[in-house]
Formats: sequence, C-alpha cells, structure tokens
Amino acid sequence: MMPIFDPDFSEFSYGFRPGRSGHDAVRKVREYIREGYRIAVDMDLSKFFDRVNHDVLMHRVARKIRDKRILRLIGNYLRAGVVVKGRLQQTRQGVPQGGPLSPLLANILLDDLDKELEKRGHKFVRYADDFVILVRSERAGLRVKESITRFLERKLKLKVNQDKSRVSSTDKTDFLGFTFKGTKIRWSDKALREFKRRVKRLTGRSWFVSMEYRYKKLSQYIRGWMNYFGMSEYYRPIPEIDHWLRRRMRMCYWKQWRYVRTKVRNLLKLGTHRNVAIPMCLSRKGPWKCARTLATQTGMTNQWLKDQGLVSVKELWVNIHYPATAR
Repeated sequence: MMPIFDPDFSEFSYGFRPGRSGHDAVRKVREYIREGYRIAVDMDLSKFFDRVNHDVLMHRVARKIRDKRILRLIGNYLRAGVVVKGRLQQTRQGVPQGGPLSPLLANILLDDLDKELEKRGHKFVRYADDFVILVRSERAGLRVKESITRFLERKLKLKVNQDKSRVSSTDKTDFLGFTFKGTKIRWSDKALREFKRRVKRLTGRSWFVSMEYRYKKLSQYIRGWMNYFGMSEYYRPIPEIDHWLRRRMRMCYWKQWRYVRTKVRNLLKLGTHRNVAIPMCLSRKGPWKCARTLATQTGMTNQWLKDQGLVSVKELWVNIHYPATAR
C-alpha cells in the first residue's frame, strides 16, 4: 500500500515516510521562521490513534484500493479488538498503536488535512498526528486555529484538545521535542528533564549492577539521545551536562566502595594525596556531596572516567556540528 499512497502525500508530511525524518520536519519549521513566520498554531489531537473513525478512514482508503479482499482485511485489522484484563474488547474506533499498518493509515486519514492546508496556502509541517501551522500574526493564528478545528472535527471526526492547543510565538513552541530561539533550534526543557530523569535511573545508587554494565547502558542511552537531540544548536548547557554526568558516576563509585578503608585504598591507587584522601573518607557527607570534592576529583579524574567508558555529550555534539574538526 505504501507505493500506492505515498507518492501523492503532501511534501510537508514527514512522519513514517521513506527518506524523511523528524529532523527534516524541524528544519522545515526553522526555514519558515527565517522567512518571517514567527507565530505558531500548535494543535493537539486528543487521543488520535484511539479515536480514528473507521468509516471516515475506510472511505479514504477505498479511494485507491479497489480490491474488496484487501479492504475486508484492513477492516478486520481495525476491528480485531484489544485484550483488557484478560478479556477481549471490541474496537469500534481507533487504530492499534504500534501496529505495522497504523502509521500509514494515520497518514492516509490526515492527508485530507494536508491538502486542505495546501489549498489555503498555509505554511505548515506535519509529523504523524503532530503538526504546526506558521503564520505572521497572532490574529491570523487565532483565525486559522478556529477554522482548522472545525475542519478536523466535522470532516475527519477528530477531537482537538483545546487545553493543549494554542497560538504562540515560535520561541514558546515545542515541536517533536525541539523549540526555537529566534532561528536557532534547541532541545526543549521537557526533553532535557526526561534525559536527566533517565540518567538518574541509570546512575542510581541503589541499582546493584556492575559498573561495566552501567557504563554500557548509559552509553547506549546517551548516544541514542544525542543522535536525535544533538541537532540542537545551543552549546551553553552542554559542558554543564558533562560535569553533572561525571559527578553522577563518581557518586556511584563512592557508594560502591562503601567502607572507609576501601575508599582510602582506591583513592590512593588513583593518585589522590593521603592528606586529602583520608579526611574525605572519614567524612559523614553523603555520596552526592562527596562526589564534588578535591579528593574524588583528583582520583577519579575526567580522563579516568572516560577510560572506564563514560561518553562525553560535548564530544558527541562537536562530532555532529563540526565533524571536520572533531578529534
């Protein structure tokens, strides 16, 4: 079905399409901002995948699929039901989230929205059910928001979440985990909070795993996160994130070493002076505070942590933005 429908999809639709990505969608928004479209109509479709009207969707599928056997198969897929507390419940609306066909069906349904926005001459970008319309003034944005809400609810039978939909400056808009400061792309505050939450879990003092395994899981997560959010053009917080990561790992070692003589022995082995190591190891401070002292930092140096397997957010960011000069 993809080769049948995809060629006619809008060029401003980026979700679940070959050769397109979320990064492309974010860069397109930045392009519009550079053209002077600084007001965003950010609309949220309430529980989109759960509320797709089967009749509306099948009518749009049938525009290009004439084989009744295929249509019947898609209908069975939509009505297959879900298991809730061990019991099968019928699905009278919605498409299965995570299903292999669901992303394509979502694009088929929302293609009518794309065509309507193109017909009206709007600047917009859509990634699956997440879309933003760019205009030049707040007054125009309010007018567009009202008219597109009517179109979605009357024509496509979808529900717009008015509490989460808004018209605001692009500086205050969050799209696919990114926001925009002027014409610069930045990761959103929400994305950074989620990053720190996950890292805290991976560097938790009560997670009783080997340091080798901890480094492995932490490296996988940081590299994956930076592969997506590393396109952010905001450098200032990155050294501080690296500093925070190193402190988290020093805290893990301090907790793992546990006993005073173990801490003294390890710090001396790593090069910390005896007059600094012993008083620190006798301290009643907690692991988090101890991780930011002269004793732990002269022993567990930045280079030592890197040699153990700690990846640097700064190095990953430089590799993305300045590959020719990255070491």
